[in-house]
Amino acid sequence: MLLEALIAILIFSMGILAIVGMQASAVKASGDAKFRSDASLVANQLIGQMWVDNRAPATLQANFQGGGGTDGAAYTAWLADVQAALPGAAANPPTVTVNVATSLVTVTVRWIAPGEPAAAPPHSYTVVAQII
Repeated sequence: MLLEALIAILIFSMGILAIVGMQASAVKASGDAKFRSDASLVANQLIGQMWVDNRAPATLQANFQGGGGTDGAAYTAWLADVQAALPGAAANPPTVTVNVATSLVTVTVRWIAPGEPAAAPPHSYTVVAQII
């Protein structure tokens, strides 16, 4: 009878450990989803600013292109929002490219989640829109 009780406790303990492991996995997935959602929000915020600004491709390129040493004024203002919203965005700045010929805008936002090593490849979210 004592052996049966010990086996029952062992099985119950394994079940509890499995539930704790699933809970930890769910919390990590929830955090990842939050960062993806925040990245989507800031990228679409910039696209929205482009739509209400002067939509001439050359003006978009001058004001909004950034990340490659050609940081426009609107890009630098938006960059502060990105760095406030996403962890590790300061070490991995977002890039915005404007193709003058096709009016295609590509916004790539990168971040590193808390608890990940700094040498880990950053997560990224990319939006491509045509501003006409």
